[in-house]
Amino acid sequence: MVRYIAYRSLVAIFLVWVVVTLVFLLLHLIPGDPAELLLSQGSIAADPQAVAALREKMGLNAPLWKQYIDHLGGVLSGDLGASFRDGAPVMEQIATRLPRTLEVIVTAALLASLAGVPLGTWAAIRSGGNVDAFVSLLSSAALSTPVFVVGSVVILIFAQQLKWLPAGGFVPFSEDPVQHLKLLILPAGTVALSLWAVMTRMTRASVLEVLERDHVRTARAKGLARNTILRRHVVRNALIPVLTILGLEMGTLIGGTVLVEFVFNWPGLSGYLVAAVDARDYPEVVGIVMTISILFVFLNLVVDVVNAALDPRISLVKS
Repeated sequence: MVRYIAYRSLVAIFLVWVVVTLVFLLLHLIPGDPAELLLSQGSIAADPQAVAALREKMGLNAPLWKQYIDHLGGVLSGDLGASFRDGAPVMEQIATRLPRTLEVIVTAALLASLAGVPLGTWAAIRSGGNVDAFVSLLSSAALSTPVFVVGSVVILIFAQQLKWLPAGGFVPFSEDPVQHLKLLILPAGTVALSLWAVMTRMTRASVLEVLERDHVRTARAKGLARNTILRRHVVRNALIPVLTILGLEMGTLIGGTVLVEFVFNWPGLSGYLVAAVDARDYPEVVGIVMTISILFVFLNLVVDVVNAALDPRISLVKS
């Protein structure tokens, strides 16, 4: 197991380096001059001398390889640079916004898991019956409904009509814990709906596959109770692909909650990334993408370790 974890950690470090390098190069290939964009005012072009001076100040006149080396050196030292737009340290902005996005994702993942795994297991046990058909219909509807539609509907119902929850906004937990939790419910619930559908369908498929294995048939032949078979022989093995999908979905959501953050006016990391790309703010974009990549790879590493703990054969095969 130790050798397996060490191997997966080295692979994770390599993947992070590849992603950061690709993002750095791709951003410099995108048409548009960050200095010119910052100095331009609508349709009025910026003064060329001012643009040249700002490019020099930003370090954009240096050769690409030198910018890359400087950037890697800063990353290794924990310095992601300063924003081109306002000069604020990128790390501080990420440290402020990332917990907000993670709060929505983790809450959504907990809600989706608590509802999706039992429902998926129940649908698999009742495969072909009314329960299975009903759960499959609900999950299909949840998957096919865009997140901004779900967000608009829940605002209309719970905020506008029932007036149970606020429509959107953000209040730090330290200032008002109750209001913070109220503001969290709708965005987390919106993300949880589509994630619940994925978890339910994946759990159902995985449980159905495990139920057909020989060791489960043997347990049935021995006369073990159905709940005992499910607990000891089915659910544990069925959770391996489910956890893998959950880790991938959570990693994707770290940078993919922009619509939810927009609909509910939640100041998270995804909206910050969109604004940085629009402004061609290289330090911000590279810093955010690197953070997302590290978290994504870390989640996959955690999922791999958990899967190896559930099934030791994984570490034996891959190490």
